[in-house]
Amino acid sequence: MPFSPPHLLLFVFLLGFLLAFVQVGILTLAFDKLGLSPGAGFLLLFASLAGSAVDIPVAAVRSEPPPEPLPEPVRWGLLRVRRPYAGRTVIAVNVGGCVIPVLFSLYLLASRGLPLDRTLLATAVVVAVAYAASRPVPGLGIAMPALLAPVTAALAALAVGGAHSAPIAYVAGTLGVLVGADLLHLRDIPRLGTPMASIGGAGTFDGIFLAGVLAALLA
Repeated sequence: MPFSPPHLLLFVFLLGFLLAFVQVGILTLAFDKLGLSPGAGFLLLFASLAGSAVDIPVAAVRSEPPPEPLPEPVRWGLLRVRRPYAGRTVIAVNVGGCVIPVLFSLYLLASRGLPLDRTLLATAVVVAVAYAASRPVPGLGIAMPALLAPVTAALAALAVGGAHSAPIAYVAGTLGVLVGADLLHLRDIPRLGTPMASIGGAGTFDGIFLAGVLAALLA
């Protein structure tokens, strides 16, 4: 579906804001901890922001009717999606909120030589916290407190990560939320009454990609 004019303007504004934010130095510090230059960090942000508008359908399940009234409009990333409910929910993978963070996490694991045992331990902590704190919201999806995952990931990484605490915090923050809040709640999808359930949610700023960046900054 095309971008509506207000959301296209918001997209352009966010790109300019993020570029300035990186150059100022706050996100630069986080990206530096992850071994990225400001330019590479902005490219990663841009790809995640653009990818948040792209959902790749992977399956479909029969689901219960949505609650009445269903909130309108339903927003996914910067797009306004109005899918009619037809008795099933399409399960999709969000590019900006799932694919890109997972690929970057794998890159960090390979390029930074992260200790697998400590990375898995920190990730398991975030998975447990994200699963316990997330709740299915009928008609919308899975919701959880936005700052809980990055703070948990940062504390876990600081406790076990040593010199690798920042990249471990990113991996734990992103993968922990994806597994704990999304994948472990797949069985709840038929009860959500929503036309689409997107793994990775709205994308960049829904607590997945941002959880990793904030966790790396805090670690």
